[in-house]
Amino acid sequence: MVNIFCIIHGLNVLFQECSKKQKNDDTQSTSVDALSSGDGFEEKNEFPTLANAKILLSDCLACDSCMTSEEGARVFQQNQKELFRILNLNKKCDTSKHKVLAVSICPQSLPYFAAKFNLSVNDAAKRLCGFLKSLGVHYVFDTTIAADFSLLESQREFVQRYQRRNQEEHALPMFASACPGWIRYAERVLTNLVTSHICTAKSPQQIMGSLVKGYFARQQNLSPDKIFHVIVAPCYDKKLEALREDFYTALYNSQEVDCVLTSGEIVQIMEQKNVSMEDVTEVSVDTLFDDMKEGDVVRHDGKRSDGYLEHIFKYAAKELFGMEVKEITYKALKNKDFQEVTLEKDGETVLRFAAAYGFRNIQNMVLKMKKGKFLYHFVEVLACPGGCLNGKGQAQTEDGKPDKALLNQMEEVYAAIPVRLPETNVHVQKMYQDWLEGMDSKKVQETLHTTYSAVNQTASSLDIKW
Repeated sequence: MVNIFCIIHGLNVLFQECSKKQKNDDTQSTSVDALSSGDGFEEKNEFPTLANAKILLSDCLACDSCMTSEEGARVFQQNQKELFRILNLNKKCDTSKHKVLAVSICPQSLPYFAAKFNLSVNDAAKRLCGFLKSLGVHYVFDTTIAADFSLLESQREFVQRYQRRNQEEHALPMFASACPGWIRYAERVLTNLVTSHICTAKSPQQIMGSLVKGYFARQQNLSPDKIFHVIVAPCYDKKLEALREDFYTALYNSQEVDCVLTSGEIVQIMEQKNVSMEDVTEVSVDTLFDDMKEGDVVRHDGKRSDGYLEHIFKYAAKELFGMEVKEITYKALKNKDFQEVTLEKDGETVLRFAAAYGFRNIQNMVLKMKKGKFLYHFVEVLACPGGCLNGKGQAQTEDGKPDKALLNQMEEVYAAIPVRLPETNVHVQKMYQDWLEGMDSKKVQETLHTTYSAVNQTASSLDIKW
């Protein structure tokens, strides 16, 4: 195991006693380079924490025991240099080595570009697309369609688990699976106490990988290994998620996602190129469907994330209890990042959901579960305090702290984006039938789902002293 040592928010490594109690989730984050580089592409950093694929897993979700030497080497490759390596490769005469370069942008990244450059979110999307294509990128996609699939699969799985709750011990509670920092912590530390409860639907990032390397590759008559797929995301945890073995196709020696760059790393490239977003030509974002272009940016329900709690709650209320829920009322409990939602019928609480953001709330949630005092049917778990918009790969000050003023602007931008229900996306419904062979097919399970289990367990989470 390579000694990759991460100190996150003032907390020491997970498998040791915590040497510094945390007072709040907003204290400064620091990190150490995974590896050093000797190639010639020098980077000018907008933020100190954005250099050369440093691993900044939010709220102490990684430690020196959680990465193999191979993972460390491959994580280091996930930076701007790898993007430029492919761009330079495509300029050479040997066309057999050329790659189709596709970039997919997470919806929580767009408000960062909009707020930072004082643009509307639609203008930000088009200018970001124009900038990437000016570099030599062939296709720029929006990952919202992948979130559509993830939400639809997650809400169906919850209803199935709820209906099996009296027959299967691990059916409930169900935990969301979209946050890779949370998933890594659960697999490496919490063991099967938690992993059997994690929803099996892939995250939007990895479903986008399946769409690009599967559906889109087939539409373009391309082998998956001929596509180099980059994700632009708000956090560093996504870099590790892209390396998971279950997201690798041995037949083509191809990962579903080849490289993850944070929003801040894209801004670094702009600065290195002396490019201003205001000067970039607007280009419409591509879709996976022939020459069709994306329209206006849309989002899902949820204040700072893809809205798993809201979508699953409304769907379950209707499917299980025949109740139409239009608006959801959140009840903040110990802090603003731990909130509860309940459904009442005939004087009885029939559904109890929670949103737990940040490691402090995750730890409290797990302790309640161990004590048998866990009352929730579903929890939307996110590693970053404040949710995905507060990912550590964007909206940071020069000293590595959250830029609260910029974050406030980003929240306003995100809240103003129109909501589109995943059920209303006609392309998704068509792909279920034409590509996935029906909603209940084996191909759906193979393409849109995965499994989670304890990995390289070296210490029980009971051994950690907080």
